[in-house]
Amino acid sequence: MMLVKTCGKLYWAGEYAILVPGQLALIKAIPIYMTAEIKASDEYRLYSDMFTYSVDLRPDASYALIQETVTLVEEYLTAQGVKLQPFSLDIRGKMEREGKKFGLGSSGSVVVLVIKAMLAFYERPADRELLFKLASAVLLKRGDNGSMGDIACIVSEDLVLYQSFDREKVAHWLEKEDLQTGLGREWGFSITSVEPALEFDFLVGWTKEVAVSSHMVKQIKNHMDARFLQVSKETVATLVNALQTGQEEIIIEQLEQASLLLEALSSDIYTPSLRQLKNASRGLKAVAKSSGAGGGDCGIALSFDQDSTILLEKRWADLGIELLYQERMGHDDKSEG
Repeated sequence: MMLVKTCGKLYWAGEYAILVPGQLALIKAIPIYMTAEIKASDEYRLYSDMFTYSVDLRPDASYALIQETVTLVEEYLTAQGVKLQPFSLDIRGKMEREGKKFGLGSSGSVVVLVIKAMLAFYERPADRELLFKLASAVLLKRGDNGSMGDIACIVSEDLVLYQSFDREKVAHWLEKEDLQTGLGREWGFSITSVEPALEFDFLVGWTKEVAVSSHMVKQIKNHMDARFLQVSKETVATLVNALQTGQEEIIIEQLEQASLLLEALSSDIYTPSLRQLKNASRGLKAVAKSSGAGGGDCGIALSFDQDSTILLEKRWADLGIELLYQERMGHDDKSEG
């Protein structure tokens, strides 16, 4: 039996703009995990704790994402000359509480998790680029409207700068060519780990409001204009440079700018709870903003001294915002939280 896991993710900057090819986003891995156990079996058995039953490979609407991932990875393995065999796969870790999702990218995590489990089961290498391309291929074939930034972060398990690729072009390749040819092409994305050069606290606040990202994306992406895209790209690039050179004031300034861009894009992004989460950082050596599609779920904060962190935590608690995760960044020990 083999055990693998995948993390969650949250955007720091570049939301919505990243849907356009060539744009940039900064995305942080969140060590709240989903796990998968895989072992040889006489027949296929797929189980997720999201549901009350297990399935085989016969189509099931609830398990479609998992089944389609299995099918695509088996197509990849067959082309590699691997002899397929049935297995039992158990997936656990819902990234939710009391039926309310955290908004940490659970569908992306599930796809990467199934791929990692199957590659481990067949003792095949699983480098970052292969995991990214296989997971993106699954979602593109499903008609997913996301940027694949969540996949880039989840396969890296780090703070990453992601540059998006032309998804229509790649989807066309995957539709018209065999999988091996499509995977072997140069897609035009980049994924780069970012190492902050100063210490700060990173906090995740959960509003307990559920947002449906795909609906938000459909509604809002048409609002983007050339200026929004240009300013967003410049903001992310400046923010990454400030993190790498330890410029606290510029980090705060650029995260504020990223937040203002989202506010100007649509009034639906900042719910009253997300607005309170953001405003709680006022007067502190800290900055907070919504994360991802908005409309609920989580917000993030970076705090640059201990007093600010303590005060921000108290303000969030008073507002009914749950501190979902906290990490001290910019030093060697990343295991807090």
